[in-house]
Amino acid sequence: MKALARLGTCLAMTLTTATWGCSDDALDTPIVGEPAPEVAWPHLTCDSLVPSYCAFPFPSNVYTVADEDQVTGRRVALDDGSMPVAKEGHVPSLNGLLTSDGFSTAAAILAELPGATIEGLPSPFDPAESLEDDCPTVILDAETGERLAHFSELDKSMPNRPERALMIRPLQRLSDGKRYIVAVRNIRGADGVLPPSPAFAALRDLTPYDEDPSIEERRPLYADIFQRLAAAGIARDELQLAWDFTTASRDNNTRYLVHMRDEALAAAGDDGPAFTITDVQTDYEPDHIAYRIEGTMEVPLYLDDPGPGGRLVFGDDGLPEPNPDQPTDQVPFLVLIPQSATTTPAALLQYGHGLLGSNRQIQSGNFRWLIDDYGYVMFGVNLRGMAEDDEIWIANQLAVGAFDEVTAMFERQHQGVLDYLLAMRMMSRGFADDPTYGDFIDPTQRYYHGISQGGIFGPTYMALSTDVERGVLGVAGMPYSLLLKRSVDFGPFVVFLKVAFPDPRDHLFLLAVTQMFWDRTEPNGYAPYVHDNPLPGSSPHDVLIRNALGDHQVSTTGGQLMARAIGAQHLDSSVREVFGLDVIDGATEGSAYVEYDFGLPPDPICNINMTACDDPHDKIRKLPEAALQLDTFLRTGEILNPCPGGHCSYPEQSGCEPNDPTPACPE
Repeated sequence: MKALARLGTCLAMTLTTATWGCSDDALDTPIVGEPAPEVAWPHLTCDSLVPSYCAFPFPSNVYTVADEDQVTGRRVALDDGSMPVAKEGHVPSLNGLLTSDGFSTAAAILAELPGATIEGLPSPFDPAESLEDDCPTVILDAETGERLAHFSELDKSMPNRPERALMIRPLQRLSDGKRYIVAVRNIRGADGVLPPSPAFAALRDLTPYDEDPSIEERRPLYADIFQRLAAAGIARDELQLAWDFTTASRDNNTRYLVHMRDEALAAAGDDGPAFTITDVQTDYEPDHIAYRIEGTMEVPLYLDDPGPGGRLVFGDDGLPEPNPDQPTDQVPFLVLIPQSATTTPAALLQYGHGLLGSNRQIQSGNFRWLIDDYGYVMFGVNLRGMAEDDEIWIANQLAVGAFDEVTAMFERQHQGVLDYLLAMRMMSRGFADDPTYGDFIDPTQRYYHGISQGGIFGPTYMALSTDVERGVLGVAGMPYSLLLKRSVDFGPFVVFLKVAFPDPRDHLFLLAVTQMFWDRTEPNGYAPYVHDNPLPGSSPHDVLIRNALGDHQVSTTGGQLMARAIGAQHLDSSVREVFGLDVIDGATEGSAYVEYDFGLPPDPICNINMTACDDPHDKIRKLPEAALQLDTFLRTGEILNPCPGGHCSYPEQSGCEPNDPTPACPE
């Protein structure tokens, strides 16, 4: 029987490596007995399953430790030795900073098979491919055996580097607090199917491996993994790599902001935060704007420093608490009251600004006519952590490879989101009662409109808001670790990254790690709770997500992922089908996702940004049809398609030259 087992192992290796024939040494290789399945993990600094890069495959449960105080029973524990070393020698240590009970539900799943090609990999534009029986990459729900939609690609973001990490990107947000198994099989190189690493081959083929003691420790774990994969129809002898990981719990991602919201709103009382008007202009733009008002509002300060780089202050209960040395801070706000509000009280419309921007973006021309024509008082505050005063600080940290310091950015974003929530409370309570300007406001009508970064953070705001029921999210998507490499906006920061970390695998790994921090503020942590299963203290909310095909800054792949996570419906705009969403021609309730076409060629199929033709990023908001759609949805909840003939296509705005091509993916 042992001879037959050795022959079977040899044949399996033959099929995997496309190297024909069995040597005498192969037939003499002893077989290790298959242990009983047992789900337990050693804690590792590097994993020999992917010997070419220390922390791959990632995420993986071997980078966690048992912790009974965590919801999942696990805690992510990345040793300093797991982290890449910056060119100047800095090691971004996460000790004491990363307290997650699992990994991100949407970050790229990373591995490497040197020499791999993209032959057979599932495309981002056809998610159904990833669910086919013969798909080379698999994400499996370990409990149910369900396969999850995804796409797989090789990193092409730095064409002059030989390293090509394999990225498996979920196209449906994974569930919180769950174990998943990843399988890779039949990935081909230039000369055929690539062999597994020696360490994984030893696990798969039950052969000895003395170079890494963790292989023997993991045999019971892999008995479980192989058993679950086999039950899902994935043959063991085809595998080139397999591993498992656990996602973070909902509580892990949301408890800080839920606590901060509840505590701060209670402290603000029935009148909302105190505010001071510091400047009023009546001649700013008299055709549309009656009053341009600047002021400050007083908010609890949960940071040790109100400026860039400030970190959350924590109480004995492990939750954020106001800074005892500076318990409050003054937050600037900007309000535009339109001329139409002087005759009919206007609804409140809070604006979420774009990437590293400011509340001054409400002054753009298309917003001035929108709020005057449709009757909105528009206002905004800056999103701390990703506002204009954070940009230089972020760049400086990246330049020296201080990703451990960059994590302060995500802590500061907690304060920024809280400022947003308090701003609506202030405007709908105290400001609406102001003896001079309150009569221009109808405080019963309260809505949110975010564009780009403001749209991206929209699900976070909506899931947490206790004042707003509906919002419109322009050119939005998630998660940031998917969007950044496909965005022209990330280009300047990539320059700093390349200097600090010349190896592109470091970039992908660091983005995957920081996504765990980002999930506590960005939509990946909140989108499933916008309507269904609301957060504690929240009620169901509805959103309208509007994206532009060929957007140079926010990929529609991320927009569709966000829509699936929210459970939105696809408003048919006669542009293209969207995987995983129910199609509607219109509706009177619920959330929706709609795409507009401005005549650009298809997006690149790899992880580079779109550059062809004119960027349509800001075109939707300027369409009269889109203004009507926004107003109808916000005030009534009706999901309306106002495009001519129901076809939201405006090719005359493409800016394309004849036959402008899709940007080519590097070889």
